[in-house]
Amino acid sequence: MPSSAPDVSTEVDVGERLQALRRFRRCTLREIAQRSGLSESFLSQVERGRSSASIASLRRIADALGVSMADLFEPDGPPGSRVLRRDDRPALSFGILGRKLLLTPGPLHHLEVFAGELELGGSTGTEPYAHGDSEELFVVQSGTVQLELGGELFELEPGDSIVYHSSTPHRVSNVGQELAEVMWIISPPSY
Repeated sequence: MPSSAPDVSTEVDVGERLQALRRFRRCTLREIAQRSGLSESFLSQVERGRSSASIASLRRIADALGVSMADLFEPDGPPGSRVLRRDDRPALSFGILGRKLLLTPGPLHHLEVFAGELELGGSTGTEPYAHGDSEELFVVQSGTVQLELGGELFELEPGDSIVYHSSTPHRVSNVGQELAEVMWIISPPSY
């Protein structure tokens, strides 16, 4: 049955989203640079899609804007139904050759679930990052990844999982020979 709804892409352009949030907050690039500790030129490049930001940098920008990381996944427009179809998942490119998809339809106040895809050689960024002090369950669905967690290294394969506090600096990288699919379950939400 054909849908009468317009075909709207759910791929969120993080640069456009950051620029819209910054303008909505009536902040200059200089103000966000000072609050985040990142350079004005880097922020400008991210907003224009000329540079990709790591999760750690996105966290710093979100904090400087006074928004949650989840706000970066919200496409503009009114909220939809509570069913979130696979093809409608808000997506965000992140880190190096990575993509994160929000699986929990809003508004959920006690749980966030993200699916991640890391291409060959992809990672969540060049540096470990931390966010909030939530409980985080990390699950590998396919591929082989390395999780750097508080200075320790764990090699994880399909079906493996690990629990930690999101305040512990962590970094995920694809060390396998294929696309790695992973999942983060976070409670309470700290993105």
